Amino acid sequence: MSTATLQPQPTQIAVRRAMRKVPEVTIYFWIVKLLTTAMGESTSDYLVFHFISPYAAVILGGVGFVAALALQFVVRRYIAWVYWLAVVMVAIFGTMAADVLHVVLHVSYLESTVFFSICLAVIFAAWYLTEKTLSIHSIYTFRREFFYWATVMATFALGTAVGDLTADTLNLGYLASGILFIGIFTIPAQAYWLFGLNEVFAFWFAYVITRPLGASFADYFGKPFLGGLGLGDTKVSLVLTIAIVILVGYLTITRKDVQDHKA
Repeated sequence: MSTATLQPQPTQIAVRRAMRKVPEVTIYFWIVKLLTTAMGESTSDYLVFHFISPYAAVILGGVGFVAALALQFVVRRYIAWVYWLAVVMVAIFGTMAADVLHVVLHVSYLESTVFFSICLAVIFAAWYLTEKTLSIHSIYTFRREFFYWATVMATFALGTAVGDLTADTLNLGYLASGILFIGIFTIPAQAYWLFGLNEVFAFWFAYVITRPLGASFADYFGKPFLGGLGLGDTKVSLVLTIAIVILVGYLTITRKDVQDHKA
């Protein structure tokens, strides 16, 4: 058998592209991702501290998280609003999960950062050993999608813990933390373009950092402590939600985050 017959045929590649359950990584992807991380932080805090009881908020967040992921798994291809709804619910519930460890179980931010780092490493190891790839360009099977969303959940929880660690434990405050994470966020892009850093590693490194980056600025605008402006979680959450709806609506219409979209 020749090696040519072992290579994916054009028809197979086209089918796999059509079956992909995640968007292309464009500037739009990173903008919406940062908005969802910030929105998840402010919305979680609003639900827990201002809307209903903390326990009811966690239950509500868990139900929304499961429902959004179930919808994402049911659809057979990438649909912008379905995918980003799942990301939003992961952002909200992931924030709650990290906060529960600290507030309810009294786990320090350093300990939770280490814990979620180990969880993420275990998921990555299991994903790679099972599928031999961590690329998001290969998310077209149920098992790979399962690993993908497990990774996303772990990155949100880890990012929440890291952001709180720098702002609170290290006493940098929200603004300084946000500026710090802006610098860290640019590292994988620069390393990729200048030194050929592995594309998959660069993506997931940046993906993890988007969480504390977005959350730091959401807290800076919403919270009245640690150097925050104190505008309130309600206002910040509302503004971010509107921005996400507008941008996801734009992507739904234009399909600019789909590789085969028509210009």
